[in-house]
Amino acid sequence: MEFTIKSGSPEKQRSACVVVGVFDNRKPSLSAELIDRASNGYVSEIIRRGDMEGKLGSTLLLHNVRGTLADRVLLVGLGKEREFRDKEFRSAVKAAVKLLNETGSYEAVIYLTEEKVKRREVTWRVEHAVVAAMDAVYRFEDLKTQPTEVRRPLRKLTLSVPQRSDLMAGESAAARGLAIAHGMDLAKNLGNLPGNVCTPSYLGLRALDMGKEFPGLKVTVLEMSEIEALGMGSFLAVARGSDEPPRFIVLEYQGGPKRQKPRVLVGKGITFDSGGISLKPGADMDQMKFDMCGAAAVLGAMRAVVELKAGINVVGIVAACENMPSGRATKPGDVVKSMSGQTIEVLNTDAEGRLILADALTYAERFDPEAVVDVATLTGAMVIALGHVACGVFSNNDTLARALLAAGDDAHDRGWQMPVWDDYQEGLNSNFADFANIASRAGGSITAACFLSRFTRKFDWAHLDIAGVAWNEGKEKGATGRPVPMLTTWLLAQEAPAA
Repeated sequence: MEFTIKSGSPEKQRSACVVVGVFDNRKPSLSAELIDRASNGYVSEIIRRGDMEGKLGSTLLLHNVRGTLADRVLLVGLGKEREFRDKEFRSAVKAAVKLLNETGSYEAVIYLTEEKVKRREVTWRVEHAVVAAMDAVYRFEDLKTQPTEVRRPLRKLTLSVPQRSDLMAGESAAARGLAIAHGMDLAKNLGNLPGNVCTPSYLGLRALDMGKEFPGLKVTVLEMSEIEALGMGSFLAVARGSDEPPRFIVLEYQGGPKRQKPRVLVGKGITFDSGGISLKPGADMDQMKFDMCGAAAVLGAMRAVVELKAGINVVGIVAACENMPSGRATKPGDVVKSMSGQTIEVLNTDAEGRLILADALTYAERFDPEAVVDVATLTGAMVIALGHVACGVFSNNDTLARALLAAGDDAHDRGWQMPVWDDYQEGLNSNFADFANIASRAGGSITAACFLSRFTRKFDWAHLDIAGVAWNEGKEKGATGRPVPMLTTWLLAQEAPAA
């Protein structure tokens, strides 16, 4: 979809549709009032009749409104004016775009970006309108023989800003929002692919494709022999049970000064997780194709940063393999040696994500990183703790944690900080190795982070447990693209100032 920025009065827009808001209790927004005046009270008459109450997300499409130059006027409910915040703004934009995409308005001018949102400037509203609009029209039907046909899909959306002086900043915000949306689309597409298509090799090929699309991105894909040569025994302990060969993917982008230490993103890429010998229950096991959503988010965030040609140095690392049961698979009780030299007693083969991340985090040391953030659908305990709203944020550096939380708040991709106290570490004690890969069920997401922390002593590190937010279940089943917005917003906030 194409996005443009414009400033002007709604009744003067020549367009297939002009979108204006109505608050709860039938209160028109300023842009709706301007349409009303031009139409000699037609809009207020519609509102008085009760056809538009202003409930959040409600819509009413009007045709041939006199006094206007647009073919249609779309009224969108904004809910209570005092409660019009981040979530409400995005919901209203999504509702408008969904209807526009279904009713043949191939282009539209939207005035919701002029509405005041508490604590948010016009640039935030433009960026989030783009992200919400792209999310509203997203479909994954690549594997269907007869995809749903949209008669005249929405192809161009013009976002209105209050003043002409806002145009340049608005254009930058739209570009930023579109890059984030492209990154989310990539993450969603990869997550939604089934495990028989999205294999470790497939992830490697897609990463190489990104390197071809963006010449500033260096991509290296290591195969089995190279992974073995690095001594990644923890990673290979998971990979050896599958016929699908593992891949270790490294993406390097240098947009900042050479002397600037890179931020490193590390993604868990289990393209299908059966649990291994510690086999998962059969119910809902199909959802384990989403166990590579951490890897998908890293690729998506890298894409967004490179698309924007951001002034920052970033490295993306993805450890990709399947976790399958076989005669070669790691058994409960086996002891493996990680790349760091530390030995691990594998008490449960379904706690495999931390095993592949252990070696990936050790590999990250070679980049002398400013900070490392790993992203993983790591524990079901995280879903119990925070549900499907926020991801868990664990860190050995409170400044880094606060920066990620602030980025998540700005991106409406929220996280919540969890402890990584030494008190939890003793649960990982082992009689037969340096430590075990699991502790007791109590505080499972915390002890998983404690395990990872044993491989991050040489740098500032944060761990995002995205098990509750990486995909939706039920009718809206599918990958969400989170936490691409949080990661991208955090990275862009670290950009080197222009010379």
